[in-house]
Amino acid sequence: MSDTPISSSMPLHLGQQSALPTSPEEAVLDYVPNPRVGSLYLVRFAAPEFTSLCPVTGQPDFAHLVLDYAPGAAIVESKSLKLFLGSFRNHCGFHEDVTVGIGQRLFDEMKPKWLRIGGYWYPRGGIPIDVFWQSSAPPEGLWVPDQGVQGYRGRG
Repeated sequence: MSDTPISSSMPLHLGQQSALPTSPEEAVLDYVPNPRVGSLYLVRFAAPEFTSLCPVTGQPDFAHLVLDYAPGAAIVESKSLKLFLGSFRNHCGFHEDVTVGIGQRLFDEMKPKWLRIGGYWYPRGGIPIDVFWQSSAPPEGLWVPDQGVQGYRGRG
């Protein structure tokens, strides 16, 4: 893989009909040039209806994912990100592996200045599991707002 994730060809998914990948490994993420190279800013994606499967029972797990990053030379194309996240619907993985794996893959491929992911998982076995990962401390001067997701409160 080259040092830059930006392809010289058109993005694979943007403006095209694309099928949902059958696995995260099969999913191709598209990256496009950052339109504001040299500016320090934060991009946020929220996936409030994310699903994957429990690796023990095969039952669905649900999470609200929040992904924040400060772009470098590239930004992730949102349709490819949506398809990548959707590919987890049939993927078995523990909450920790899924959340951290998503963050690390995006960081390794996109090479942003900084990236963090919050996985706010709904209870499994009566216990909510929240998983957080970041690439490093945020760059100085980057406005990093709270992710805005309340901890699980049950029925009350």
